Amino acid sequence: MIRFVLRRLLWAIPTLVLITFLVFWAIRTGTDPVQSYLRLNPRATESQIQAYRDANGLNGSIPQQYFTWLGNFVTFDWGASIKGNRPVWPELKNAMANTFVLGLSATVVGVSVGLTIGIIAALRPRTVFDTGSTTAAFVGISVPPFVSAVILQLLFAITLPRWLDSDWVKLPVGGSYPPGHQGFDLYLRIKHLILPVTVVAIQTIAVYSRYMRASLVEVLNSDYLRTARAKGISERRILVRHALRNALIPIVTFAAIDVGAIIGGLIITERIFRTNGMGDFFLTAYENGDFPQLMPWLVFVVLGVILANLLADTLYAVLDPRIRLD
Repeated sequence: MIRFVLRRLLWAIPTLVLITFLVFWAIRTGTDPVQSYLRLNPRATESQIQAYRDANGLNGSIPQQYFTWLGNFVTFDWGASIKGNRPVWPELKNAMANTFVLGLSATVVGVSVGLTIGIIAALRPRTVFDTGSTTAAFVGISVPPFVSAVILQLLFAITLPRWLDSDWVKLPVGGSYPPGHQGFDLYLRIKHLILPVTVVAIQTIAVYSRYMRASLVEVLNSDYLRTARAKGISERRILVRHALRNALIPIVTFAAIDVGAIIGGLIITERIFRTNGMGDFFLTAYENGDFPQLMPWLVFVVLGVILANLLADTLYAVLDPRIRLD
Protein backbone atom coordinates (compact mmCIF):
# COMPACT_ATOMS: atom_id res chain seq x y z
CA MET A 1 0.00 0.00 0.00
CA ILE A 2 2.88 2.36 0.76
CA ARG A 3 4.27 1.87 -2.76
CA PHE A 4 0.84 2.57 -4.21
CA VAL A 5 0.49 5.83 -2.24
CA LEU A 6 3.99 6.98 -3.20
CA ARG A 7 3.37 6.13 -6.86
CA ARG A 8 0.10 8.08 -6.87
CA LEU A 9 1.74 11.06 -5.16
CA LEU A 10 4.46 11.09 -7.82
CA TRP A 11 1.83 10.97 -10.57
CA ALA A 12 0.05 13.86 -8.89
CA ILE A 13 2.92 16.20 -9.76
CA PRO A 14 2.64 16.03 -13.60
CA THR A 15 -1.15 15.92 -13.27
CA LEU A 16 -1.11 19.12 -11.24
CA VAL A 17 1.27 20.79 -13.70
CA LEU A 18 -0.85 19.81 -16.72
CA ILE A 19 -4.16 20.93 -15.20
CA THR A 20 -2.81 24.23 -13.92
CA PHE A 21 -1.24 24.94 -17.33
CA LEU A 22 -4.52 24.29 -19.15
CA VAL A 23 -6.45 26.52 -16.76
CA PHE A 24 -3.69 29.16 -16.88
CA TRP A 25 -3.94 29.17 -20.66
CA ALA A 26 -7.76 29.39 -20.51
CA ILE A 27 -7.72 32.26 -18.01
CA ARG A 28 -5.04 34.19 -19.87
CA THR A 29 -6.87 33.68 -23.18
CA GLY A 30 -10.19 34.89 -21.77
CA THR A 31 -8.96 37.66 -19.48
CA ASP A 32 -6.17 40.24 -19.48
CA PRO A 33 -4.68 40.98 -16.03
CA VAL A 34 -3.33 44.30 -17.36
CA GLN A 35 -6.83 45.43 -18.34
CA SER A 36 -8.10 44.40 -14.91
CA TYR A 37 -5.29 46.43 -13.37
CA LEU A 38 -6.22 49.46 -15.51
CA ARG A 39 -9.90 49.21 -14.54
CA LEU A 40 -8.94 49.44 -10.89
CA ASN A 41 -6.10 51.92 -11.48
CA PRO A 42 -7.28 54.17 -14.37
CA ARG A 43 -4.54 56.77 -13.74
CA ALA A 44 -1.65 54.31 -13.91
CA THR A 45 1.31 55.48 -15.97
CA GLU A 46 3.20 53.43 -18.56
CA SER A 47 6.04 52.85 -16.11
CA GLN A 48 3.58 51.57 -13.49
CA ILE A 49 1.94 49.26 -16.04
CA GLN A 50 5.30 47.87 -17.09
CA ALA A 51 6.29 47.42 -13.43
CA TYR A 52 3.04 45.48 -12.91
CA ARG A 53 3.84 43.29 -15.93
CA ASP A 54 7.34 42.59 -14.63
CA ALA A 55 6.16 41.85 -11.09
CA ASN A 56 3.54 39.33 -12.28
CA GLY A 57 5.51 37.72 -15.12
CA LEU A 58 3.17 38.95 -17.86
CA ASN A 59 5.86 39.37 -20.51
CA GLY A 60 6.45 36.82 -23.25
CA SER A 61 4.29 33.96 -24.54
CA ILE A 62 1.70 32.13 -22.44
CA PRO A 63 4.00 29.11 -21.79
CA GLN A 64 6.75 31.50 -20.68
CA GLN A 65 4.29 33.33 -18.42
CA TYR A 66 3.10 30.02 -16.98
CA PHE A 67 6.57 28.80 -16.03
CA THR A 68 7.36 32.21 -14.57
CA TRP A 69 4.22 31.96 -12.45
CA LEU A 70 5.02 28.34 -11.52
CA GLY A 71 8.52 29.29 -10.39
CA ASN A 72 7.12 32.08 -8.25
CA PHE A 73 4.44 29.81 -6.82
CA VAL A 74 6.74 27.00 -5.69
CA THR A 75 8.99 29.59 -4.03
CA PHE A 76 5.93 31.04 -2.20
CA ASP A 77 6.14 34.33 -4.10
CA TRP A 78 2.41 34.63 -4.69
CA GLY A 79 2.31 38.36 -5.28
CA ALA A 80 -0.48 40.75 -4.35
CA SER A 81 -4.10 41.12 -5.44
CA ILE A 82 -4.92 43.60 -8.19
CA LYS A 83 -7.64 45.19 -6.08
CA GLY A 84 -6.24 46.61 -2.87
CA ASN A 85 -2.68 45.39 -3.56
CA ARG A 86 -2.93 42.96 -0.62
CA PRO A 87 -0.79 39.81 -0.26
CA VAL A 88 -2.63 36.79 -1.66
CA TRP A 89 -1.72 34.21 0.99
CA PRO A 90 -3.28 35.78 4.14
CA GLU A 91 -6.70 36.19 2.49
CA LEU A 92 -6.53 32.75 0.88
CA LYS A 93 -5.51 31.17 4.20
CA ASN A 94 -8.48 32.76 5.99
CA ALA A 95 -10.82 31.65 3.19
CA MET A 96 -9.51 28.06 3.45
CA ALA A 97 -10.00 28.06 7.22
CA ASN A 98 -13.61 29.31 6.91
CA THR A 99 -14.45 26.78 4.20
CA PHE A 100 -12.83 23.98 6.22
CA VAL A 101 -14.94 24.79 9.30
CA LEU A 102 -18.18 25.09 7.32
CA GLY A 103 -17.47 22.11 5.05
CA LEU A 104 -16.32 19.81 7.85
CA SER A 105 -19.28 20.70 10.07
CA ALA A 106 -21.79 20.21 7.26
CA THR A 107 -20.12 16.97 6.14
CA VAL A 108 -20.09 15.46 9.63
CA VAL A 109 -23.75 16.33 10.18
CA GLY A 110 -24.89 15.40 6.67
CA VAL A 111 -22.98 12.14 6.31
CA SER A 112 -23.71 10.82 9.82
CA VAL A 113 -27.43 11.62 9.62
CA GLY A 114 -27.71 10.51 5.98
CA LEU A 115 -25.99 7.17 6.54
CA THR A 116 -28.09 6.50 9.64
CA ILE A 117 -31.32 7.17 7.77
CA GLY A 118 -30.16 5.03 4.84
CA ILE A 119 -29.27 2.09 7.11
CA ILE A 120 -32.62 2.19 8.93
CA ALA A 121 -34.52 2.48 5.62
CA ALA A 122 -32.61 -0.49 4.18
CA LEU A 123 -33.34 -2.64 7.25
CA ARG A 124 -37.05 -1.69 7.14
CA PRO A 125 -37.97 -1.61 3.44
CA ARG A 126 -41.44 -0.57 2.34
CA THR A 127 -42.35 0.75 5.79
CA VAL A 128 -43.63 4.20 6.71
CA PHE A 129 -40.09 5.27 7.64
CA ASP A 130 -38.69 4.07 4.32
CA THR A 131 -41.40 5.84 2.32
CA GLY A 132 -41.11 9.03 4.35
CA SER A 133 -37.31 9.17 4.12
CA THR A 134 -37.45 8.55 0.38
CA THR A 135 -39.96 11.37 -0.12
CA ALA A 136 -37.96 13.73 2.10
CA ALA A 137 -34.76 12.84 0.22
CA PHE A 138 -36.32 13.65 -3.15
CA VAL A 139 -37.54 16.99 -1.79
CA GLY A 140 -34.11 17.75 -0.31
CA ILE A 141 -32.33 16.95 -3.57
CA SER A 142 -34.82 18.98 -5.62
CA VAL A 143 -34.64 22.20 -3.59
CA PRO A 144 -31.62 24.30 -4.69
CA PRO A 145 -29.33 25.66 -1.95
CA PHE A 146 -30.17 29.28 -2.75
CA VAL A 147 -33.88 28.54 -2.21
CA SER A 148 -33.43 26.70 1.09
CA ALA A 149 -30.98 29.40 2.25
CA VAL A 150 -33.47 32.21 1.67
CA ILE A 151 -36.32 30.23 3.28
CA LEU A 152 -34.25 29.53 6.40
CA GLN A 153 -33.10 33.14 6.59
CA LEU A 154 -36.68 34.41 6.45
CA LEU A 155 -37.88 31.77 8.90
CA PHE A 156 -35.24 32.16 11.62
CA ALA A 157 -34.41 35.84 11.23
CA ILE A 158 -37.90 37.32 10.78
CA THR A 159 -40.90 34.96 10.99
CA LEU A 160 -40.21 32.83 14.08
CA PRO A 161 -38.91 35.73 16.26
CA ARG A 162 -42.11 37.66 15.45
CA TRP A 163 -44.44 34.73 16.05
CA LEU A 164 -42.78 33.72 19.32
CA ASP A 165 -41.97 37.31 20.32
CA SER A 166 -38.50 36.18 21.35
CA ASP A 167 -34.94 36.67 20.13
CA TRP A 168 -33.85 33.25 21.40
CA VAL A 169 -34.78 31.63 18.08
CA LYS A 170 -33.31 34.44 16.00
CA LEU A 171 -30.25 33.32 14.04
CA PRO A 172 -27.73 35.50 12.14
CA VAL A 173 -28.10 35.45 8.36
CA GLY A 174 -24.52 36.25 7.38
CA GLY A 175 -20.90 36.61 8.38
CA SER A 176 -18.79 34.64 10.82
CA TYR A 177 -19.29 37.07 13.74
CA PRO A 178 -21.39 40.16 14.42
CA PRO A 179 -19.99 43.38 12.90
CA GLY A 180 -17.18 44.83 15.00
CA HIS A 181 -16.57 41.66 16.99
CA GLN A 182 -12.95 40.96 17.91
CA GLY A 183 -11.37 37.66 18.94
CA PHE A 184 -12.73 34.11 19.04
CA ASP A 185 -16.08 33.30 20.61
CA LEU A 186 -17.25 29.68 20.31
CA TYR A 187 -20.91 30.43 21.04
CA LEU A 188 -21.16 33.18 18.40
CA ARG A 189 -19.20 31.09 15.88
CA ILE A 190 -21.58 28.14 16.26
CA LYS A 191 -24.60 30.45 16.11
CA HIS A 192 -23.42 31.92 12.80
CA LEU A 193 -22.72 28.43 11.42
CA ILE A 194 -26.15 26.92 12.11
CA LEU A 195 -27.95 28.19 9.00
CA PRO A 196 -25.19 27.64 6.39
CA VAL A 197 -24.41 24.19 7.82
CA THR A 198 -28.11 23.31 7.65
CA VAL A 199 -28.35 24.44 4.01
CA VAL A 200 -25.39 22.28 2.96
CA ALA A 201 -26.44 19.34 5.15
CA ILE A 202 -29.96 19.18 3.66
CA GLN A 203 -28.75 17.94 0.28
CA THR A 204 -25.92 15.93 1.84
CA ILE A 205 -28.38 14.01 4.02
CA ALA A 206 -30.70 13.43 1.07
CA VAL A 207 -27.95 12.12 -1.22
CA TYR A 208 -26.15 9.91 1.29
CA SER A 209 -29.37 8.39 2.63
CA ARG A 210 -30.39 7.28 -0.87
CA TYR A 211 -26.93 5.95 -1.75
CA MET A 212 -26.66 4.08 1.55
CA ARG A 213 -30.11 2.53 1.29
CA ALA A 214 -29.58 1.33 -2.28
CA SER A 215 -26.09 -0.04 -1.56
CA LEU A 216 -27.07 -1.81 1.67
CA VAL A 217 -30.23 -3.37 0.19
CA GLU A 218 -28.15 -4.82 -2.65
CA VAL A 219 -25.56 -6.23 -0.23
CA LEU A 220 -28.17 -7.68 2.13
CA ASN A 221 -29.72 -9.62 -0.75
CA SER A 222 -26.39 -11.00 -1.99
CA ASP A 223 -25.65 -14.73 -2.12
CA TYR A 224 -22.75 -14.72 0.34
CA LEU A 225 -24.94 -13.18 3.07
CA ARG A 226 -27.59 -15.82 2.47
CA THR A 227 -24.85 -18.40 3.01
CA ALA A 228 -23.79 -16.64 6.21
CA ARG A 229 -27.38 -16.76 7.52
CA ALA A 230 -27.62 -20.45 6.61
CA LYS A 231 -24.51 -21.07 8.75
CA GLY A 232 -26.32 -19.57 11.74
CA ILE A 233 -24.40 -16.29 12.00
CA SER A 234 -26.44 -13.66 13.81
CA GLU A 235 -28.03 -10.79 11.88
CA ARG A 236 -26.16 -8.26 14.01
CA ARG A 237 -22.78 -9.77 13.11
CA ILE A 238 -23.77 -10.07 9.45
CA LEU A 239 -24.73 -6.40 9.39
CA VAL A 240 -21.71 -5.03 11.26
CA ARG A 241 -18.92 -7.36 10.05
CA HIS A 242 -19.97 -7.91 6.44
CA ALA A 243 -22.88 -5.90 5.05
CA LEU A 244 -21.89 -2.40 6.19
CA ARG A 245 -18.25 -2.76 5.14
CA ASN A 246 -19.17 -3.76 1.59
CA ALA A 247 -22.04 -1.28 1.35
CA LEU A 248 -19.68 1.58 2.22
CA ILE A 249 -17.34 0.96 -0.74
CA PRO A 250 -19.44 2.89 -3.34
CA ILE A 251 -20.17 5.53 -0.67
CA VAL A 252 -16.43 6.15 -0.32
CA THR A 253 -16.19 6.94 -4.04
CA PHE A 254 -18.94 9.51 -3.80
CA ALA A 255 -17.48 10.96 -0.60
CA ALA A 256 -14.11 11.52 -2.31
CA ILE A 257 -15.77 13.57 -5.03
CA ASP A 258 -17.76 15.43 -2.41
CA VAL A 259 -14.62 16.33 -0.47
CA GLY A 260 -13.14 17.83 -3.61
CA ALA A 261 -16.24 19.96 -4.07
CA ILE A 262 -16.02 21.17 -0.47
CA ILE A 263 -12.38 22.14 -0.90
CA GLY A 264 -13.35 24.13 -3.98
CA GLY A 265 -15.74 26.05 -1.87
CA LEU A 266 -19.46 25.97 -1.24
CA ILE A 267 -19.86 28.83 -3.68
CA ILE A 268 -23.60 29.52 -3.48
CA THR A 269 -23.92 29.04 0.26
CA GLU A 270 -20.82 31.06 1.06
CA ARG A 271 -21.92 33.95 -1.13
CA ILE A 272 -25.42 34.07 0.37
CA PHE A 273 -24.23 33.87 3.98
CA ARG A 274 -21.06 35.92 3.39
CA THR A 275 -18.84 33.46 5.24
CA ASN A 276 -15.68 34.62 3.40
CA GLY A 277 -14.73 31.11 2.36
CA MET A 278 -13.05 29.66 -0.73
CA GLY A 279 -16.18 29.97 -2.86
CA ASP A 280 -16.69 33.61 -1.96
CA PHE A 281 -12.95 34.20 -2.47
CA PHE A 282 -13.17 32.74 -5.99
CA LEU A 283 -16.24 34.75 -7.00
CA THR A 284 -14.73 38.01 -5.77
CA ALA A 285 -11.43 37.30 -7.56
CA TYR A 286 -13.26 36.32 -10.75
CA GLU A 287 -15.45 39.43 -10.70
CA ASN A 288 -12.36 41.62 -10.29
CA GLY A 289 -10.36 39.65 -12.88
CA ASP A 290 -7.81 39.20 -10.10
CA PHE A 291 -5.39 36.77 -11.74
CA PRO A 292 -2.91 36.56 -8.81
CA GLN A 293 -5.74 35.32 -6.57
CA LEU A 294 -7.33 32.90 -9.05
CA MET A 295 -4.32 30.68 -9.72
CA PRO A 296 -3.41 29.77 -6.09
CA TRP A 297 -7.09 29.07 -5.47
CA LEU A 298 -7.08 26.69 -8.42
CA VAL A 299 -3.96 24.85 -7.24
CA PHE A 300 -5.48 24.08 -3.84
CA VAL A 301 -8.74 22.89 -5.42
CA VAL A 302 -6.97 20.54 -7.85
CA LEU A 303 -4.63 19.28 -5.15
CA GLY A 304 -7.57 18.66 -2.83
CA VAL A 305 -9.40 16.60 -5.48
CA ILE A 306 -6.28 14.52 -6.19
CA LEU A 307 -5.66 13.79 -2.50
CA ALA A 308 -9.34 13.01 -1.88
CA ASN A 309 -9.36 10.42 -4.66
CA LEU A 310 -6.13 8.94 -3.33
CA LEU A 311 -7.73 8.62 0.09
CA ALA A 312 -10.76 6.91 -1.48
CA ASP A 313 -8.58 4.36 -3.29
CA THR A 314 -6.72 3.63 -0.05
CA LEU A 315 -9.94 3.17 1.91
CA TYR A 316 -11.11 0.53 -0.60
CA ALA A 317 -8.44 -1.82 0.68
CA VAL A 318 -9.35 -1.05 4.29
CA LEU A 319 -13.04 -1.81 3.75
CA ASP A 320 -12.49 -4.86 1.54
CA PRO A 321 -9.33 -6.94 2.20
CA ARG A 322 -9.82 -8.67 -1.18
CA ILE A 323 -8.77 -5.45 -2.93
CA ARG A 324 -5.02 -5.21 -3.42
CA LEU A 325 -3.45 -1.88 -4.31
CA ASP A 326 0.10 -3.06 -5.02
